[in-house]
Amino acid sequence: MAATKHTLVALVEDRPGVLNRVASLFRRRGFNIQSITVGHSETPGISRMTIVADGSNTSVEQVRKQLDKLVETIKVSDITGEDRVERELALIKVKSTSATRSEIIQIVDIFRANIVDVSMDSVTVEVTGDENKMNSLLSLLHGFGIKEVCRTGKIAMTRGLVNPENARKKVPQEV
Repeated sequence: MAATKHTLVALVEDRPGVLNRVASLFRRRGFNIQSITVGHSETPGISRMTIVADGSNTSVEQVRKQLDKLVETIKVSDITGEDRVERELALIKVKSTSATRSEIIQIVDIFRANIVDVSMDSVTVEVTGDENKMNSLLSLLHGFGIKEVCRTGKIAMTRGLVNPENARKKVPQEV
């Protein structure tokens, strides 16, 4: 069975060591995490993790089940096949001169990105979008010379309303 990119979303208790336990679970099973993002959720004390990893459907489902068994895990969903919204943020520092700056600005405008810093020898661009948008912009800016790139990794959520009864599977323990 061919490996495909899977997007897992986990609601976990916001406690020290949880990220390490999740990453260790993937490492022990030989999975490479392509990106992992963690941030506060709409519920105090609960963080939301978005994990992107390659693997077959059956092997990723096995890891999802094992992740669900961690004490700090409240809920885990594989939203790979779901109708979802995905975004990524990138900061790109591009070499620039007074001669190339206007051309860089035009490219940035086409991608609806923002210039967040300008110096004598570089321009820093902030762009938000899907992975294809990031890669396309990077490809165009590559000709000017990219000095530095910082990408957040994917964040994702399903479209539509979440059923409140399914929002919590386990009750988190008090810290």
